[in-house]
Amino acid sequence: MFETPDELHSLQVLLDTSLAGSSSHLKSIIRPGESTLDAEQVVRVCQGMCTLAIATVTRRGEPRISGVDGHLLHGRWIVGTHRQAAKARHLAARPGISATFMRGEQLGIFTHGHAVPLNPEGTSSDPTWPSVRDYLVNHYDGDGDDPFWDENVWYRIDPSWMVAYSADPVGLLDRQPSV
Repeated sequence: MFETPDELHSLQVLLDTSLAGSSSHLKSIIRPGESTLDAEQVVRVCQGMCTLAIATVTRRGEPRISGVDGHLLHGRWIVGTHRQAAKARHLAARPGISATFMRGEQLGIFTHGHAVPLNPEGTSSDPTWPSVRDYLVNHYDGDGDDPFWDENVWYRIDPSWMVAYSADPVGLLDRQPSV
């Protein structure tokens, strides 16, 4: 777990305010204390790499969805793609992004926000990039000198809305390793 107490608190506030402002339909499915996960539980079920479906928008306003490796670090999703990928062009022009992490019918974490490039080409990196990069190199058992790291752009999703659903939070968490 990489989250500080302040980051967990911020994530919990985001989860609470997002659900509170959601539609009555969503609230009928995702019920606090019954089918929700709190911030600590979200962090626990999102250890390591999570396959996310992300949505970006073309210049004509058409949605595009694709899969990416996602890593929840400090209460924010980190995602990457090749610099020449369509999603990189979309995010450079329109940083709005949606991300979903699902495990069948047991888990759904839904996020909307803005993608912030951590290692943009031709300009200064985000101050968090060195520690994120170290985490990623270690996670992928990579070589920090591999050209892969320069060929790809990594983003932090700064969320404006996030909800976490589980049909069986207790059962889901019982199958998770402790953090």
